[in-house]
Amino acid sequence: MFSSLCACGVTHEYKKPDVALPDSYRGSLPAAGAHADTVISLLPYRSFFADAKLRALIDTAVVNNIDLQVGLKNIDIARQTLNSAKLGILPALSIGVQETRTNPSDNGVQTTRQDYVASASASWEADIWGKIRSRSKSALASYLKTEEATKAVRTRLVADVASGYYNLLMLDSQLDISRKNLALADTTLKMIGFQYTAGQVTSLGVQQQEASKQSIALSIPLLEQKIAVQENALSTLCGRMPGTVNRDKSFFSIKVADDLPPGIPSSLLQNRPDVRAAELAVRGAHADMGEAKANLYPTFTITATGGFDALKSTNWFSTPGSLFSYLQGGVLQPIFQRGQLKAKYEQSKIKREQSELEFKQSLLKAVEEVSNALVQLEKIKAQEVIAEERVATLHHAVANASMLFRSGMATYLEVIVAETSALQAELNLADIRRQHLSIMAELYRSLGGGWR
Repeated sequence: MFSSLCACGVTHEYKKPDVALPDSYRGSLPAAGAHADTVISLLPYRSFFADAKLRALIDTAVVNNIDLQVGLKNIDIARQTLNSAKLGILPALSIGVQETRTNPSDNGVQTTRQDYVASASASWEADIWGKIRSRSKSALASYLKTEEATKAVRTRLVADVASGYYNLLMLDSQLDISRKNLALADTTLKMIGFQYTAGQVTSLGVQQQEASKQSIALSIPLLEQKIAVQENALSTLCGRMPGTVNRDKSFFSIKVADDLPPGIPSSLLQNRPDVRAAELAVRGAHADMGEAKANLYPTFTITATGGFDALKSTNWFSTPGSLFSYLQGGVLQPIFQRGQLKAKYEQSKIKREQSELEFKQSLLKAVEEVSNALVQLEKIKAQEVIAEERVATLHHAVANASMLFRSGMATYLEVIVAETSALQAELNLADIRRQHLSIMAELYRSLGGGWR
């Protein structure tokens, strides 16, 4: 009968909140027939990212990043709390030594009596209403939640390193483009200078081309500054002092794995660490509610004490005369606690409902992030195609303008405009390429990739 009582509880078993999810993300096709090893979120980052130097950078960040190390320490703290909660079902044991002196008066004569006690005491609470079990479940949920939170830090770290790396490659590319265009502008300036000497153009043409060249030259130190700042940011993410970052310069030759299936929204429940952490928070709040309700019911405790009691400490071990022991059981029913126990239980119910709403919100936010990334990916791919065609067109325009200018069939303004347009188109293409790569990194993170 006692064992059956210990198995009962005062709250219903936990049930995962039910959230209606769509069959597919907005902006993607249904993933029917997709193999598990091709779904983006299930790929380790070393398989997802093609750039070997980026993978090496992420490896360093995963080992040395300070925020991630703090998260690992939080796991250690939560593990200690869990280990302590697991021992809650065991009795508490204590030992003590006590010396008591009294000075009673016997017919006006003061005497001193001494009493030496060495004892051991054990107390055990019967977990009839599931209070201790609820406390243990809460500690387990907190521990697992901490683990998931650390995984979420890692997924964000992987995406941040990848985005920073791609931004650095874009800046390198833009710097190279600017230097090449600076050389082209210098050649054009010399060409217009020859025309000025021959009296074919005015000094205004020379001055305008000089200003155009200076504008390009002005952008170079700004790009160099941005490169240094981005290198410093990546170094910090990797847990090291600011310095240079080893990288490839072939920005436009990086393979983009943008044709992998994203999976289905319900997979976020297993893949997204922050969603899993939110669901574990509901578990923990449910367990806390169980403990708060169990506090309204009687507490059954058994206490056993035994030891040695003697008037002299040298007589402690004069058995059996110095031995003593007693066993007692108690039932404590809270009657009036100024409404505190009832209020805590009602608060725990509200917190349980609150955590469930936060879980649903985190899941909705996750689906939104994935859907946004898929739409952005589709549109940026279309932009990149158009931007590449525009760069090719403007390169032809620059060549034609220069040829026509030499033959006197085009003005210097047409040459300057063509060169300026080509420069801006190339810089814009580099930025679109960076966005394409960064959106893939963000899609990878939003699907829950990066922690495996």
